Amino acid sequence: MSDLADRAVAAYLGLAIGDALGATVEFMSAREIEHEYGVHERMVGGGWLKLKPGQVTDDTTMALALGQAILSSGGIHAQAIAEAFDGWMRAKPVDIGNTVRRGLLAFRATGVPAVPLSEHDAGNGAAMRVLPVALATLGQGEAAVREACRIQAHVTHHHPLSDAATECLALMVQAAVQGADLAQLLHRYAYPLAGGYPAFVFRTRQRRDSPGGYIVETVQAVFQALFDTDSFRTCLVDVVNRGGDADTTGAIAGMLAGALYGTAALPDAWLKALDPAIRTACSEQAMQLIEMGCVEQRAVG
Repeated sequence: MSDLADRAVAAYLGLAIGDALGATVEFMSAREIEHEYGVHERMVGGGWLKLKPGQVTDDTTMALALGQAILSSGGIHAQAIAEAFDGWMRAKPVDIGNTVRRGLLAFRATGVPAVPLSEHDAGNGAAMRVLPVALATLGQGEAAVREACRIQAHVTHHHPLSDAATECLALMVQAAVQGADLAQLLHRYAYPLAGGYPAFVFRTRQRRDSPGGYIVETVQAVFQALFDTDSFRTCLVDVVNRGGDADTTGAIAGMLAGALYGTAALPDAWLKALDPAIRTACSEQAMQLIEMGCVEQRAVG
């Protein structure tokens, strides 16, 4: 397996691992986690969703639905993505965010695969599932990547902060998959995001504990954990022990750290505990999506 493919697979597995690890402590505070677990670092399931060990939530299953839509339709097409998300919701996922539900119900009612701009859409639902877009558009150029991110995002989320964060995360994944290091991700992407949208400033704020579903809180927690640690494991343990929307912060941190550190950095105990069907689906889809991205890159070249 090439280094690029390895990092792509690690990003997808990292997303699922972070999701499953964080789901146990979702909606708990950092103090509550410390009281109950000391440090939460084992894949034990449970939580408010009463999950099995290694079971994932909507973060991973929506990403897989998005990836399948991209592969089946041969690109980033709003109608195919909306239909895939609608099918995902009809299959009764273990959890679903309010903004996602509202957007998909609007699609059912109107057939329009995009929601209008809304001040209520600054949640993290578009960002948590963006990985398949990042892999499938590798090499297409920044403008094309940003447009693809907005196409998938606007099926359910349409807000400038959601768009900016989702696009930034996709570009960071692409850079990491292609070998960028932590400092490069910080200076090329994280700092410019905070510079363009000061709400995202993460270095001068206190530790972001108990981040909610608001995209700003999610990004602050993820960036603090990612840039203040030096391994996949320490990043994931840091971010999920902050509590709050821990399955989503875990998923996003996991995809970034996976892309950055590769499959060799994924803790064996976490990988083995992950739902085997999800582990296989993530690995296979990552390879298919990165091949799509590489084909597009060769065609552009």
